[in-house]
This record gives sequence, structure tokens and C-alpha cells, in this order.
Amino acid sequence: MSDPYEPEPRSEGLGISDWERHNGWRADFEGPATPEGWPQPQPEEPRPTPAQAVPPQPHPQTQPGGAPHGWLPTPRALTGPVGPPPPAASRADAPGEPTVPDWSVLEVGEPGYVFESRPPEGSPYRPDTVVDGWSTDLVTMRLASIRGYGHRYHGTPREDDCAVAVHKGSGGVVFAVADGVSAAPQSATGAALACRGAVTDLLHQMDADVPSLDWAHVVGTAAWSLVARAAAGREPESAYAEEAERLYATTLVAGVVRPGRYGIPEVHLVQVGDSGAWVLDRAGGRYRRLLATKDSQGTEIVSSGVTPLPRVPSPLAVQTVELGPSSVLLVGTDGFGDALGDGDGAVGRLFHRGLAAPPPALGFAHLLDFSRETFDDDRTLLAVWPRHLLREPRR
Repeated sequence: MSDPYEPEPRSEGLGISDWERHNGWRADFEGPATPEGWPQPQPEEPRPTPAQAVPPQPHPQTQPGGAPHGWLPTPRALTGPVGPPPPAASRADAPGEPTVPDWSVLEVGEPGYVFESRPPEGSPYRPDTVVDGWSTDLVTMRLASIRGYGHRYHGTPREDDCAVAVHKGSGGVVFAVADGVSAAPQSATGAALACRGAVTDLLHQMDADVPSLDWAHVVGTAAWSLVARAAAGREPESAYAEEAERLYATTLVAGVVRPGRYGIPEVHLVQVGDSGAWVLDRAGGRYRRLLATKDSQGTEIVSSGVTPLPRVPSPLAVQTVELGPSSVLLVGTDGFGDALGDGDGAVGRLFHRGLAAPPPALGFAHLLDFSRETFDDDRTLLAVWPRHLLREPRR
């Protein structure tokens, strides 16, 4: 009686398994003898024994904590290159065919560790990346919100959010950028609610043609949207503010770009929390900070007493500035701002080169998704150029 745990005999094409070779199955699978004068079959190369097998390659050098310098501890299954390496240079396979761009991650200084992102848990659906871009007669806009490498590694959702719209009556561009506070379990929802509440209120005020924008009302509307969510269909009351802060706390920068004197775009901004705004001088590569954030060493310039929505600070941080012909307005969360610092470093130089003219929307997102060790937070960035800087399409 045969051993029930003995492996089943098998054939592999015209070859035969090791078990079959050693247990007398070859005669059952061998064909007729080769006629005289025909080329005789060559004997099979012996298979390597386990002792002869190629040893596994060593894992990349790690720090004592188990992770490469400056990065997260990563399971071996998620490390190493994902897919084949990119070609050395993009080229068309034949004249007239489009070239395939190089989408390799842009490495700034010492890059972070390479791994494949985990899907975000929970609902509602939160995409890893949001990209938008278009132009009006006044300005050209690019917008991207990127899930940070830390959230990609841990499989948690992007907590940043953004919203942008055009006011048809004036041609102004209304926007909001928010960064959900990590300690709040549903801060991604809070960031989304705050952005949409602020943009909706700004559009309503501009429809009413108010002489000056009521920023306290804009921020109050964004804050109240969080309280209403916490009330869950009940009458929103201040009693729900504490629950809203626990669940949905978020920063906010909201604003509008609209025609000013002599047709020069004019920027109006309000800030709650530590998300920021800058004006990039395309000629000299200098960044002018419009709102209090952090310097290049990460030292807080904004007061440590600043609190996020639904709390409304008093007085509000409001700013107005003209967007000159060589300027680019940047509005972003601290995932971008902390890496930028004062703009004198490698990240500042990268964005000075990359934003000299409006890139394609996907190219803008690719630029924002750079890799630099220790900078693994979500990144959201809005960029606005005066309209004349956009290269017109070829006819």
C-alpha cells in the first residue's frame, strides 16, 4: 500500500520531476527510442540541492531600531523597488509616437525609504491624491492634495483637504485649504467640511456684492459646519462644540483672488491654525511668508497657543497682497510648509524651478509628491499664477 503522504507523481512537459526520477516513473513517460542517426537527447542538468541554492540577498542596512535612517520600520515584503526600474531616458519608439514621461519619485536630499502604499482604512472613500487645474481670464490655478508617506505606510487616510471655485460674476477664484488634526479621529471629515463651508460662504458674500468680505462670518460658517456634523441632525448648539473639536478639529486657510486696481490680481486670506501662504518671486526665487508658520529649522513662529476649528481665534489673521506679474501665490498645509522652511533649501529650489511656469496638473502633483526623509506628512498645495504666464496651446 502506498504512503498517503507521498507526493503525487507528475510530469513537466517532456521532463520529469525529481520524485519520479527516483521512484521509477521515467519508463512510463519516456517515448520510443531515438532512431539511429538522429540527434541524441542531452542529459538533463542536475538540479541544485538546497546547499547549492543561491543564498537570499541581505536586507538593506538598517538602524538599531530596525528601520533605515530617518524612516519608518518597514516589513521586508513592502521594501525594495516596486515593478521594473524606469528607463534611463524617455524616448519614442518610433517617429511621431508620444514619449512616456519619467514618473519616478523626485528625491530631495536624503530620500525616504521605498515601499508600496497600503490602502486607507475606513469610509467614506478618501483617494490618495486629488489633482485639479484650470485657467480663467485672470489667473491659472493648480491644486494637489497628497497623502503623506506616513499615512501611506500605516494605511490611514489623507487628513488634508481643499476646495476651489470660480465666482462667475466677478471672475474671482475662491479657495480653502485645511489640515485635519491627527489627534481627532475624524479630522479628514472635518477638513472637508471646513473647506466647503468656507468656500460656500465666500461665494454667497460675493454674490451679495458686499463692500468688504466678512472674514469672521467665513470662519464662523466653517466652524459651525463641524458643530452641525457633531449634532448629527439635531439642532446645532454650542453644547456640541466640544464634541466637534474632539472629532473634527482642523486648520484652515481660506481666501479669494480677484481683479484689483489696474486689473492686477489681488489676494485676500484668512488663517486658523498653522497652514500657511507664500508669494514666490519667480525671478529671484525668494519666498515671502504671508501667514505665520514655521522657519526652515521647524521652529514655530506661530504662537503655540493657536487652536484649530471649531474654535475661532480673535483677532483673526487676515492678509491682503497684490499678485504681481512675476509672482506665484502658494497656499499649503504644513506638510509642504515644514519642508519648504524659509525657501532657501533644496525644496525651495525645486519648487522655484518647477513653478517658473504653470506645469500640467499631473506634473504639479508629481512635483508635490517629492521624497525627503522625515517629511512624511500629508501635503496640500494651491498655486496661482497671473493668467499671462500660461503657455497657450499650439494651433
